[in-house]
Amino acid sequence: MAQAFAADEVDAVYRAIHERRDMRHFAGGEVAPDVLRRLLEAAHHAPSVGFMQPWRFIRVRGQALRQSLHDTVERERVLTARALGQREDEFMRLKVQGLLDAAELLVVTLADGREKHIFGRRTLPQMDLASASCAIQNLWLAARAEGLGMGWVSLFDPAEVSVLLGLPDDAEPIALLCLGPVHDFYEEPMLQRERWARREPLSALVFDECWGRAADLFADGPSINPSLVEPT
Repeated sequence: MAQAFAADEVDAVYRAIHERRDMRHFAGGEVAPDVLRRLLEAAHHAPSVGFMQPWRFIRVRGQALRQSLHDTVERERVLTARALGQREDEFMRLKVQGLLDAAELLVVTLADGREKHIFGRRTLPQMDLASASCAIQNLWLAARAEGLGMGWVSLFDPAEVSVLLGLPDDAEPIALLCLGPVHDFYEEPMLQRERWARREPLSALVFDECWGRAADLFADGPSINPSLVEPT
């Protein structure tokens, strides 16, 4: 097609998508300011419903604040483990050290004043979260292309984080993003590697016409490049 990227550019896009990982192990170091600006610019060019641009980014640089956020995550990690019952011990082996080890820590919040955005949200108010998630994904893919790892931490009490960061009453934290150099990228998602879960086959998640009707699209097998399929 005339509007398509060149073949090597297309391959690079798909490579970033398939090699992106939720990283939990970081190698310290730093992210150059110009690179960080590029990553945030990529995030800021995400689509947003009604062009509301609900994302706000707080760069956490002080070690004391990092430690406080890490403590908040650890408290929630313990409570989540208890809620998992039989899988408590298994879950507790999954460490969350990126808040202390990563070169950069970014907190993503939903902006205050979101109630004024009605376009696209009258019946689906959660589209502010969906839009901010697109920004996070843009940042994630750009980071992978730059050779940097990123991890999305969501184990925290939003009220505690709001107080630590001095957020307005109607703003809401949704992600603690650990960002920076890593020793290696995982060959497969960490939770799949640890046998916590595995990726569902796409053919089981795409339907024709109504819920549950198998899609004809996969009748002849998957169309994805086999070299991009994660190992089992």
